[in-house]
Amino acid sequence: MRLHVGCAMWTHRSWQGRLLAHPLPAHERLRHYAGWCDAVEGNTTFYATPARETVAGWARQTGPDFRFVVKLPKTVTHEGRLTDVEAPMRAFLDAIEPLGPRTHALWIQLPGSFGPDDVSTLARFLRRLPDSHRPAVEVRHPAFFTDTREARLLEAALAEADAEWIPFDTTAFFTSPPTSDAERDAWTKKPRMPLRTVALTDRPIVRYLGRDDPARTVEGWQRWIDITAGWLREGRSPTVFIHTPDNADAPTLARRFHDEVRARVPGLAPLPEPIPVEPTTLF
Repeated sequence: MRLHVGCAMWTHRSWQGRLLAHPLPAHERLRHYAGWCDAVEGNTTFYATPARETVAGWARQTGPDFRFVVKLPKTVTHEGRLTDVEAPMRAFLDAIEPLGPRTHALWIQLPGSFGPDDVSTLARFLRRLPDSHRPAVEVRHPAFFTDTREARLLEAALAEADAEWIPFDTTAFFTSPPTSDAERDAWTKKPRMPLRTVALTDRPIVRYLGRDDPARTVEGWQRWIDITAGWLREGRSPTVFIHTPDNADAPTLARRFHDEVRARVPGLAPLPEPIPVEPTTLF
């Protein structure tokens, strides 16, 4: 039983000198982030498969209990649509191999056009994945959320591969109009999917989008506190990623989420202590 929490990235300009020491060389940034959170979304791998040595550097900066949820490249999910993608998948799996058990899941984020007619393609793709990696799928076609039959067909395909269905909860964000430039930008880009709170495996993954106002973010995630605590009591080990439109306070919010769940589940291990931004002194 363990709860991992994290953010959409491990470096952000607004964290520099406030949450993380500044300046930091590139090979130290992830290590400092890992003092705040014990998981991170691997969004950058969507745009390009990293060099193996780059990934080895990520492993060196993190402890064995840190977790990456690494997104498959768009050449596999969006351009190839999971068909005839053997070459880019081999390159991707070879590149992330240095992470070892830190790879919590292969994140298969599918485009909104990938719908019920494509479930058989997804099932074939999942069957061909190596047993060494657990897949987690994020879908955005409305039918999977509004049509019970289509949802069950997708769940059956995922269950066959012991794959999780990742919900991206934006419902709290879209409850009222945006109030900042970052919120207005997110308003036009983030998906508006119905809420989904069902876990299929023992390692559920949740992506939650709040608001730039921390109080509203906390208010919106209360249902996830209850759900996450329930999963832990069932023996599951969830991973929850906290997003806000500007992500300025995402690491502190992720830790607060963990603290709120830990208050409900006292046996939960605490997060690591952040590396001090300023060197500690005796006086």
